[in-house]
Amino acid sequence: MLRGKTALVTGSTSGIGLGIARALAGQGANIVLNGFGDVEGPRAAVAALGVQVGYHGADMSRPAEIETMMAYAASTFGRVDILVNNAGIQHVARIENFPPERWDAIIAINLSSAFHATRLALPAMREANWGRIINLASVHGLVASAEKSAYVAAKHGLVGLTKVTALENATTGVTCNAICPGWVLTPLVQKQVDARAAAQGVSNDEAIRQLLGEKEPSVQFTTPEELGALAVFLCSSAGNNVRGVAWNMDGGWAAQ
Repeated sequence: MLRGKTALVTGSTSGIGLGIARALAGQGANIVLNGFGDVEGPRAAVAALGVQVGYHGADMSRPAEIETMMAYAASTFGRVDILVNNAGIQHVARIENFPPERWDAIIAINLSSAFHATRLALPAMREANWGRIINLASVHGLVASAEKSAYVAAKHGLVGLTKVTALENATTGVTCNAICPGWVLTPLVQKQVDARAAAQGVSNDEAIRQLLGEKEPSVQFTTPEELGALAVFLCSSAGNNVRGVAWNMDGGWAAQ
């Protein structure tokens, strides 16, 4: 379905980003990975699906590095047809105790990076009259939780950016939508589960039940594979007129 297209997925060396990269590669898209940590493992996992794989280690808090990454993708593959803005970080604290430097970093990586990548991807997409921009927001782009001021502000902003991008390109073949997951079982979340289990002296299953039960009515995780399948749908012809949507996969969290 996506043979000959190129997808750039930020923050894609693990977790949600890698899941989406693999799903798009499964449909034939060439992939540009971005992120920190182990690179060769994720690169091999995606390449095993029979597509070309590039990598750029841009720090998504730095606009100049984002520009270099987008230029690398264009020079390597021709253009970015599918842009998935997934890179994100988190910090938890009450507003009066929130370190200003952490606020700045979260806004830069979770929100401003999507703006910079989008502005650089749009001209070629518009020239080709085809493109897909998918922003990984969060259920926190729709509702709030205490002690997550920067994250909630960034994700609400990302939903707003999604809508503006969709409207500005509404008469073209370029669409922009947001995916808003609830709890997703990534390595980072598994560490939270393990810490809760150890602190309370309960089983891993009980720690998961407690964690999910606080917010997510389904009491089950969304998986990176499910999020990848939604991204594939948004890139398909069935997604041609899905524009400016904030699509939550949150087990009923925002329905309460």
